[in-house]
Amino acid sequence: MTGIIYLPIHSNIRCWSMGVSRLDVFYRRLLLTKLFIGGWGKPEDLKRIFEFRKVIGDREKCKSLVAENYPVYINKTEENSECQIHDGYFISPLEHLVPGILPPEAVKARFQFIVPKRWKKNRPVCIHLAGTGDHFFWRRRTLMARPMIKEAGIASLLLENPYYGYRKPKDQLRSSLKNVSDLFVMGGALILESTALLRWLEREGYWPLGMTGISMGGYMASLAVTNWPKPIPLIPCLSWSTASSVFTTADSFKISPERIKNVDAIDHLLGLPGSDKASEGKYSKAGGEAEDGQDWLVGGASGGGKSGNRLHHLSSLQGCKKSLDTMPRSLQSTNTLLAKTDSARWCQSSLHIESVSFMKGVMDECTHMANFSVPVDTSLIIVVQAREDAYIPRTGVLSLQEIWPGCEVRYMNGGHISAYLFKQNIFRPYMMHSTDSASSIPTSSSHG
Repeated sequence: MTGIIYLPIHSNIRCWSMGVSRLDVFYRRLLLTKLFIGGWGKPEDLKRIFEFRKVIGDREKCKSLVAENYPVYINKTEENSECQIHDGYFISPLEHLVPGILPPEAVKARFQFIVPKRWKKNRPVCIHLAGTGDHFFWRRRTLMARPMIKEAGIASLLLENPYYGYRKPKDQLRSSLKNVSDLFVMGGALILESTALLRWLEREGYWPLGMTGISMGGYMASLAVTNWPKPIPLIPCLSWSTASSVFTTADSFKISPERIKNVDAIDHLLGLPGSDKASEGKYSKAGGEAEDGQDWLVGGASGGGKSGNRLHHLSSLQGCKKSLDTMPRSLQSTNTLLAKTDSARWCQSSLHIESVSFMKGVMDECTHMANFSVPVDTSLIIVVQAREDAYIPRTGVLSLQEIWPGCEVRYMNGGHISAYLFKQNIFRPYMMHSTDSASSIPTSSSHG
């Protein structure tokens, strides 16, 4: 697109050996101590999520989940000198497909649609999904949408994530999701809600369409594009191929009784067979630092094998810890106390390792891109990464290039948090360029 200046971001350079951002390390530790304080969530909800993941991960099965004429409403319009800001809403399709899985506050999906008063070329629209902590619309509207109108005449649609802003449950503390299951529900909802909005934009005559997001927003945008049955530009910024590395790498996951309290109750979940891709056990790079047996959850075992043994071991460790803590005082001689201390340390260490492995398995089953369809045209995808990113560890994890052959990965200097806060101007040209490139795709283009 004429007038866009591309900044010197280097393409396809391996950077695993680069240093890491200390700010990222500090922020990740601080944030993750406040996440999932309620544990896994209800076992029955987890089962429904696992079953629905097998549907939502297959584009062919999703063709009719969201109707072509799914109702979307505009309830307010604000006039500005260079744009119109429309406030809109619709009922999340997830509420119809998995009733009651969303908290009541999140059932109504809300969005802002920022449209230029004068179009420069066609009527292009980019959907922006929110990153961690990005409540309501101010940040995306100010740093992304309005500059994109001024610089390229591209409209922006800002969808509010479930569990954020107006959609935040009353008992949730700021951005800290209460249960592990909330993250999976958010992803499933955003896939369907993005589909509803893309269909609405097509009906209204907007084209070409694209998707983007920064950090968690980039990851969620990637999920949404896997489900869209047509070629569509995608610019995921500061995101990667799975959410598991964020929560299970190094000291990011601190074991607590709340996080494993339902481990026996969800034993039956391991009987759910994973997708074909997942069952191949290819979540991590060969020779990477993934833990041994990482594919145990999705191997399709039903009560036995690795999954059964691991869960049984978790239960045994819990029993071991409980028996040590309740040992009668009459038996607590000096030697017994020493033995108790050593055993307690062993139990705590083993429990931590097993719980992290369990967490990684569940996370990969529900969030790994290898468990979802490959986007229709991967040549329209440019992934923008930070070289020193320590918030989303990439070591030992399959890259998006390996999962989506044909996509492009570019790297910028700096870490995750500094890029998220201060380098929006680097991301915008890629979004504008990709949306402009999509104008060569026929509007009637449709693929299976």
